[in-house]
Amino acid sequence: MSEAAKRSLKRRELHLPPWRKNRFMQSKWFGPYRRTVYEIPAKASLTPGMEKFAVKCRRAMAVFVRAKRVTDPLDEKVKACICGRDHRKTSYVSSGSEHEGDDSPCLSDLVQGFLEDDAGVRPPEDASDSEPDQSLFESTDMIEHLLIDNGDPFHLLLLSHVSKAVEIFSCLRSNKAIFRRNVMLHLRDSGHNAAICKTKWETSGGLAAGSYEFIDVVRSDDETKHQRYFVDLDFAEEFEIARATPQYERLFLTLPKIFVGRSEELKQIVRLMSEAAKRSLKRRELHLPPWRKNRFMQSKWFGPYRRTVNQIPGKESLSPIAVQCRYVGFDAVSDGNGRFFTPAATRSR
Repeated sequence: MSEAAKRSLKRRELHLPPWRKNRFMQSKWFGPYRRTVYEIPAKASLTPGMEKFAVKCRRAMAVFVRAKRVTDPLDEKVKACICGRDHRKTSYVSSGSEHEGDDSPCLSDLVQGFLEDDAGVRPPEDASDSEPDQSLFESTDMIEHLLIDNGDPFHLLLLSHVSKAVEIFSCLRSNKAIFRRNVMLHLRDSGHNAAICKTKWETSGGLAAGSYEFIDVVRSDDETKHQRYFVDLDFAEEFEIARATPQYERLFLTLPKIFVGRSEELKQIVRLMSEAAKRSLKRRELHLPPWRKNRFMQSKWFGPYRRTVNQIPGKESLSPIAVQCRYVGFDAVSDGNGRFFTPAATRSR
């Protein structure tokens, strides 16, 4: 850019000022520097609407500074191990292994959250449900493009195995936890490194706390390269909203009921649906709830998570029927591989 600026000024027969020379421009980013945490201006110089945002930023920076001071004496390799970023040492097979999320909160997330919080919900006076929305067509085209098969043979194989498992265990859909776990075990029997993935995140910087469960499959080409695939058996349900506009309904219909894919496609689909939900609620003059914001929705699949391959879900996942059957002396039927189906009567005492 500095050379191009020099040529441009020369063509105009203008003198090249010192602050346009390459050495000066390079010094802006690569000269001697000093790192500091800037203080946010006093409340007197802030508008009332920005005071809340200033408090959020102070808290976020305070946490960052404390964490930085603790890890300063450590080298990058040790820091990566502590923070869970050293995926070369991560075992994706062990049950109950914990992992950091793919996305961590940053200052830009705080800014976006603040803008979402304070954004007005009053739609334009001439807005109506029947008028065309260009963003709707663009979002629909993008989602359909993202869902088109990209020629990944592993994705096609995984999709066929998931479809078969869903068909086999369709009678268990009333209990989502047991249904999800049986599908996971079927994928493991088919040779996949599958596990129940439980994400859980705390409240921070405008992000509401929450948790979510789905299946993930890790494809390992070698010891250092891993590709994570997401299998969500209730994907479309997560984007249902109240009083949706016809535009949002049409976009919603493009979503698959069961999602099988990589993180790259999933992140973009979640972002597009979150933005569409925000527009729909705005047209209806409804407030955007915290659990419909893009950052919250992204955390469902990309927050800090724990993988488990336990064959039996926790006690909270047992249906009342199963509990009653055990109480009177009945047990659930196993197929020999540790998978439980519908309770069936056995000989009572």
